[in-house]
Amino acid sequence: MSDFNVKYVAHLARLSLTAEEEQKFGAQLGQVLGYIEKLKEVDVSQVEPTAHAVPLVNVTRPDVVRPSLPNEDALRNAPLKSNGLFVVPKIVE
Repeated sequence: MSDFNVKYVAHLARLSLTAEEEQKFGAQLGQVLGYIEKLKEVDVSQVEPTAHAVPLVNVTRPDVVRPSLPNEDALRNAPLKSNGLFVVPKIVE
């Protein structure tokens, strides 16, 4: 990776690099890009596309209808209420 690209990427990341850091990171980025090029040579024609390397399972509970809190109990500590509803300040811009 050229110095120009390292400086450009550092600028995008809002990083201030010394000349020594630019060379170090340039070499590291070059190694990463070389590894990616090597991965492009691997035959993946028989590999099914996936979004995750391991299967994910939804950990939420099943949606089951249950009795809810009675309206009177829900409104018991409300500072203002009217017709069985909470009264809140009107906020309109």
